[in-house]
Amino acid sequence: MAFLATAEVCDSNAAYLASGDLRVLHPNFQIFGQCRAFSGPIVTLKVFEDNVLVREILETRGEGRILVIDGGGSMRCALVGGNLVQLAQNMGWAGIIVNGCIRDVDEINGCDIGVRALATHPQKPNKKGMGDKHVPVYVSGTLIRDGEWLYADSDGVLISRTELSI
Repeated sequence: MAFLATAEVCDSNAAYLASGDLRVLHPNFQIFGQCRAFSGPIVTLKVFEDNVLVREILETRGEGRILVIDGGGSMRCALVGGNLVQLAQNMGWAGIIVNGCIRDVDEINGCDIGVRALATHPQKPNKKGMGDKHVPVYVSGTLIRDGEWLYADSDGVLISRTELSI
């Protein structure tokens, strides 16, 4: 997949930004993992302090997709750790966005996958299996729908209704 620089995409798509077909996430994510730039179709997940469904989704073939997890912005535990990121890499996921915390940062930074999260936290989450897959989520100032496209690099994260071309 060709790399699209988010700054250039914003510069050349003012009409799409104005219409809402292209949205910019608020810049409150920290960058983890070896892939600083990644893109792909989105799979959405809404959970709160529970990562059973995160594992279920990451155990499926990623095929270059990106998992966007709306963890409610919780800072009380991590939703994703090194084992799940390694699983995602092995299953072919391009990236993970966590509206919440991660842990095992050194392990995650060794993985060839893109990860964005609000912060780190050493505590693991609950294991109840509660949450919703493939539902619209509101993350970092924008509504994100399953099947939309995400583009991330060192400048930021963009959400597009459709796949963008160079």
